Amino acid sequence: MAMVPDGTLCPCLRYRDAPAALDWLERAFGFRRGLVVPDGAGGIAHAELHLGGTGLVMLGSVRADGFGRDPAALGGVSGSIYVRCGDADAAHDRAVAAGAVIVRPLETTDYGSRDFSVRDPEGHVWAFGSYWPEGS
Repeated sequence: MAMVPDGTLCPCLRYRDAPAALDWLERAFGFRRGLVVPDGAGGIAHAELHLGGTGLVMLGSVRADGFGRDPAALGGVSGSIYVRCGDADAAHDRAVAAGAVIVRPLETTDYGSRDFSVRDPEGHVWAFGSYWPEGS
């Protein structure tokens, strides 16, 4: 049977301290913890965090398997994750209260989105806002 992509995306991230990242992502962004598989060495082999009805991020501890790297190993950020949200102001306040570092302040863009970007404790950049392409 051939695998046909349905368009569902699931970012996968690596963290040096994955257990702390799980706690922080729940507190800062409102993720709900799903499956968490410890790696037997104090880290996380695989974890799933849910957001809203269909949002999903998988993460694990940094390891040398070629599947994801932490931003520090790359010398900086290689990209970011955009999370569509209904209330960017509330999302911003929650992230700031959890200690997120503001990368781009909360603003209303010239194309009508209300959004902001933050850096998590290990350097991954997360953007939140109301933008969604027409026809999507």
